Amino acid sequence: MSDTTIMESFKGKFRLDELLILRNDSWSWSVRPWQPTLGSGVLSLNRFAPRLSAVTPDEMKDLAAMISAIEGGVRQVFNYKIMNYLILMMVDHQVHVHVIPRYDTPRIFGGLTWVDNGWPGGAVMTDSQHEGNDTVLFEMQAALKAAQSPSGYVAE
Repeated sequence: MSDTTIMESFKGKFRLDELLILRNDSWSWSVRPWQPTLGSGVLSLNRFAPRLSAVTPDEMKDLAAMISAIEGGVRQVFNYKIMNYLILMMVDHQVHVHVIPRYDTPRIFGGLTWVDNGWPGGAVMTDSQHEGNDTVLFEMQAALKAAQSPSGYVAE
């Protein structure tokens, strides 16, 4: 499979462009279509790279800035307790990070109750709370976009 095919497949699977919250030169942050916890996202490298070791020093610098923006936005909108970052790449061989906010109590968003079923242990990545509810995913996207301060990033 070509690099372009892998990237297009990855972008389609996670609906990266459709659920985009924020993008910088190197990374894009999108709402994760499957929500193990409220506000879960995917942080993905904008170019094809099959290994974390392929990420350049400049891209790592951009990653640090993006993480700061993510944590600030998710804290403002959902008041998470702690943030988990999972780099798995067992199925999708493209550098990306699953961003999983963690909660010690239920949250209400979009008129729905959200529970962190793994708290205080590991995130239950197979949970997909309110699956198929695109309305709430777009509400989440809008709320997280609105929480971003002007910082040179493109909130698309």
